[in-house]
Amino acid sequence: MHRRGVGAGAIAKKKLAEARYKERGNVLAEDQIVQMSKQLETFKSNLEEFASKHKQEIRKSSQFRVQFQEMCATIGVDPLASGKGFWSEMLGVGDFYYELGVQIIEVCLALKHRNGGLITLDELHQRVLKGRGKYAQDVSQDDLMRAIKKLKVMGSGFGMIPVGGSYLVQSVPAELNMDHTVVLQLAEKKGFVTVSEIKESLKWEKERACHVLDHLLKEGLAWLDSQAAEEAQYWLPALFSELSSRDVTPEEANQMTP
Repeated sequence: MHRRGVGAGAIAKKKLAEARYKERGNVLAEDQIVQMSKQLETFKSNLEEFASKHKQEIRKSSQFRVQFQEMCATIGVDPLASGKGFWSEMLGVGDFYYELGVQIIEVCLALKHRNGGLITLDELHQRVLKGRGKYAQDVSQDDLMRAIKKLKVMGSGFGMIPVGGSYLVQSVPAELNMDHTVVLQLAEKKGFVTVSEIKESLKWEKERACHVLDHLLKEGLAWLDSQAAEEAQYWLPALFSELSSRDVTPEEANQMTP
């Protein structure tokens, strides 16, 4: 006994039902988008009202500024995206981060002769605060990182390299890949590294370690102490606390290289 085939009418009904379900799904999706848009507009309006009410706290308090930035991020608002518009005019945050960016550049240029363009975020923070004076607006490391990100977008060579629980700030357009980064991380505790330490810790061949170290020397990011007791040491002045605590002239730097 043969099964009866599915009739053309049944197929048509099935397709019609599927079309109706799809249409209904599209309507529901559109309704959800409209509702979400309304909610975001309400949130944005409330955020603008909040900013207007607390603009002095946002300008003066670094902690308050971080929390406000996080609130903005939840709805995709970037108060630093443009130098014009509501956020810049109301809060002056565009001017604040522009001025902070200029101060960061000034500090990095002043120290480039001794660190080659690498500086810890902690040291940069301390020097920026010192340059601003005790009566200026408070500045946090979060503020510095936001300003550096804006400098990076400008193609100025600025960037941040994660080292331990903090960052190294790069202020020169040197090409640093992952190999260079892990060597910098390895040198974090002592301020220097040797070829043997790289080979043992990273399981690299000697040629690879020397290639990375030669590049750091070439870019001025490392100094070579060829008279060390056991083997040559490659010092990273940005990580060397003793060097960070005093000014070093280019002549002193040259004495560190053979």
